[in-house]
Amino acid sequence: MNIRKQLIWAPPVGANRFTALNSFVHAAEDEGWTEAEVQFVIDEVVEATDDAAGLEVLLSYTRRP
Repeated sequence: MNIRKQLIWAPPVGANRFTALNSFVHAAEDEGWTEAEVQFVIDEVVEATDDAAGLEVLLSYTRRP
């Protein structure tokens, strides 16, 4: 899947990838992302090698407010 959307979202300061993912998912739902789009991002974050890589995935789908 190729998601070209970018979410207006600011990651929580000091959060690990899973805490940030929780915040990201809520913001994506608020902006009307489909379940498939959200699940795709979740899978990418879970499969990341560490927190830094997981946060980088989230930031790639983020447009800062």
